[in-house]
Amino acid sequence: MPFATGMIAIDAGTVLVLITLLVAPIAAIAFARSGPAWSSIGKGPLAIEPEAPPATPASGRPSAAEAAAAAAEVRQMLAARGERQRRRGEQPVDVEAEASRLLAAGKGAAGNDEIAAELRAEVRQLVIARNERRRRAGLHPLNVEAETERELADLVGSRP
Repeated sequence: MPFATGMIAIDAGTVLVLITLLVAPIAAIAFARSGPAWSSIGKGPLAIEPEAPPATPASGRPSAAEAAAAAAEVRQMLAARGERQRRRGEQPVDVEAEASRLLAAGKGAAGNDEIAAELRAEVRQLVIARNERRRRAGLHPLNVEAETERELADLVGSRP
């Protein structure tokens, strides 16, 4: 019986140390073996931000889906331009006629210089308008030609 009462006399600190020494190596082994599980957390079909699809090789011609998306974006931008013109009291642009003209000109080499000149003029107008806003805000105006070239370089650089 004295042996049984001697076992009960172990204090709480000793028990805590013994449990820690017993559990620490088991936890370390379990953590070391869980590497692949940790690397897959946040991935899969239900992930909030799925992995990016693999890049497709750049070919000279866009796919039908890309062409349709580009046409939709052109129409959307033309509709926005027409709405701005309407608000200013100007005659709004005919979205479908302008879109078909731009898309047809973009397919063939003929007319690309005209499109480039129109694009340059439009970007220049946007830079001038930005300078006006900067002047009203008390900021230093930008160099119109340099800023136009920078904007055009950004536009051309964004294409695949």
